[in-house]
Amino acid sequence: MLGRPGILCRCLLFLLGLAAADAGAAEIAVPARAGALANAIGEAQLGDRLRLLPGDHQGPVRIDKPLELIGGGKAHVVGNDLGSVITVASADVVLRGLVISGSGSSAEHRDSAIVLMKSAEGALVEGNRLVGNLIGVDVHGARNARVVGNEIVGRRGHRMNSRGNGVYVWNAPGTQVVGNDIRWGRDGIFVNTSRNNTFIGNRFRELRFAIHYMYAHDSVVSDNLSIGNHLGYALMFSKNLTVRGNRSIGDRDYGIMLNYTNSSLVEGNLVENVGDRCVFIYNAHKNRIEGNRFERCGIGVHFTAGSERNRFTGNAFIGNRTQVKYVGSRWLDWSTGGRGNFWSDHAAYDLDGDGLADSNFRPNDKMDRILWTQPAAKLLLGSPAVQLIRWSLSAFPSLNPGGVVDSRPLMQPIPQRFTSWQVAR
Repeated sequence: MLGRPGILCRCLLFLLGLAAADAGAAEIAVPARAGALANAIGEAQLGDRLRLLPGDHQGPVRIDKPLELIGGGKAHVVGNDLGSVITVASADVVLRGLVISGSGSSAEHRDSAIVLMKSAEGALVEGNRLVGNLIGVDVHGARNARVVGNEIVGRRGHRMNSRGNGVYVWNAPGTQVVGNDIRWGRDGIFVNTSRNNTFIGNRFRELRFAIHYMYAHDSVVSDNLSIGNHLGYALMFSKNLTVRGNRSIGDRDYGIMLNYTNSSLVEGNLVENVGDRCVFIYNAHKNRIEGNRFERCGIGVHFTAGSERNRFTGNAFIGNRTQVKYVGSRWLDWSTGGRGNFWSDHAAYDLDGDGLADSNFRPNDKMDRILWTQPAAKLLLGSPAVQLIRWSLSAFPSLNPGGVVDSRPLMQPIPQRFTSWQVAR
């Protein structure tokens, strides 16, 4: 067993080895000709920087030592349409400024432009353009990987569900996916069985889901932009999420979906012009939905399947065809700490000037329940009989069997702020 002097000597030798490796690191120019990239990777020393010259570089390649591959935006790594183009199997690898295409098409083998294996801890994938691959970046078990500022353009030729994801994260704690532009393919980011991940400032267009979570806990989804996708943010079977400052613009089905998602914060998001529902909450419990703006959707919030103890406060419901859809026998008060939500269809007054309406607001009534459960009744929607029932329920709320009530509704919506790129459409 080594004593203290032995331990000190061993540490000193280790540090000297690191210094020698750093001193020996070199920058190597790699010409664009067949086999040159694979040879350069094989001959490189730890920590070398391979600067790929403009042109087409032959893939696939595998990196099993700490290296930097730098392309300057003009070096194109081209696969042979089989498997993945670049496989990273070492810690501390950097891939920057490359154009990568030519992955295979096997969903079973997750063919990708870039695969970060479990051993690729701390890898950095930055400023690349990944075009026409099945999967853009597969973070497959690599801890603390970073995928930053890439343009990922997926495939369009298959059915949407048969395409690959822009970024796929599996069992990769600490992964950061920041500032990427992801278009086409299936899901922008798909996360399965992971935790402590961060997804910030990404733009998603023309996808199935912008962000899709399955069993991903203790993570942050912040300041992202979803435009024209089937669904914006599908957060499923997860807990302790922070979903803050995101936008869903013109998505087809839902802006935000919480499906078996518990004990999470959904705050300061904007969902507008969504064809079906701004928010769908299914069997999700103990979530805080605060300071969001839900505007011009078919339904503002639809929650069902026994969702309990969710707190709604400070939200703005503006111009939705149905503000809230809730089928239940209990009364739920959507106000917390003396503050409720803003409702664009609440004919409210505020005599004491405290910013809170002086009357309660019920966004749905017994007639709504009839229309939801018996769609044929919509033919009578404009009839005097229906209007009389609605007036009676408003004048005598005790006739309602249950539903949502806001006892402290706001007179004005809470302002929201977004970055300039989120505002641009």
